[in-house]
Amino acid sequence: MVPTLCSRARATSSFSTLLSSSTLRRRLPLVGAAFCVLSFGLSNLCLSSSLKTGCAQSLPFVPLLRSKFGGESPAKSVRTIKMEGSSGNTVPSIVVYVTVPNKEAGKKLAESIVREKLAACVNRVPGIESVYEWKGEIQTDSEELLIIKTRQSLLEALTEHVKANHEYEVPEVISLPITGGNLQYLEWIKNSTRD
Repeated sequence: MVPTLCSRARATSSFSTLLSSSTLRRRLPLVGAAFCVLSFGLSNLCLSSSLKTGCAQSLPFVPLLRSKFGGESPAKSVRTIKMEGSSGNTVPSIVVYVTVPNKEAGKKLAESIVREKLAACVNRVPGIESVYEWKGEIQTDSEELLIIKTRQSLLEALTEHVKANHEYEVPEVISLPITGGNLQYLEWIKNSTRD
């Protein structure tokens, strides 16, 4: 029943009207409503304080979401920056994921990356399990994840370094852009890596 209600909710332009219906409230349990709202998308919850009308204003948890994710300023100010408009103190930066087979391989690779100034920092996350298809077979392996913070301009050199120092035939090297963050941390990434 929930998928049908969610489909109807997506099809209507007034999600709040649908949820305020007494018939729906009796038929849709709280878990179903939460699933429906999450399926509909948190971006459609009208969390901006400037928007006074919209899809989910009557939901009881919207004020909580507003206080956690929008509208209210934090108690302590944190300087942040968007990379598109960055000053000369920062450079476009990325986070790179690399998986390794074990703790020793992760420690060795992480240290060589930082020593070569290919990254400012490498976090080693133990205890992940990867499920993937390789050469027609489903594989399940325990691995360690390296989370690497570096300059975008160093991605090619970092990729070559990983390939040359990794025991996998095809090592994972994937990057995600850093679109903003703590200005001092982003400056530190720049200052801790090579040009």
